[in-house]
Amino acid sequence: MGQMNNINKHVVFEDFFPSMVEKLGADGFLNELCNGFRLLMDNEKGVITLESLKNNSAALGLQNMSDDELRSMLKEGDLDGDGSLNQMEFCVLMFRLSPDLMDQARTCRI
Repeated sequence: MGQMNNINKHVVFEDFFPSMVEKLGADGFLNELCNGFRLLMDNEKGVITLESLKNNSAALGLQNMSDDELRSMLKEGDLDGDGSLNQMEFCVLMFRLSPDLMDQARTCRI
């Protein structure tokens, strides 16, 4: 997954996704996204909640993010409005956070 750095209280997202897709292939990349989801999810509920994100955010270097910042992340990806992220919502959010990956997908032709 990408790496977020907290610099002067601004979150900077460094997009590693295009190089990961190139290295791992589409299937390998999707497998890594699924691994990221499992890392952050609440094992009992099977979704990413605010609490599971807070408890597991250090694994992604996000331990210094405030509750409001974490809530904003959840809200941005929460397509069905239930206050949590299921695996599909997480993957959609990750793709949306990668402008280069989205540009590549738009120019891909079958």
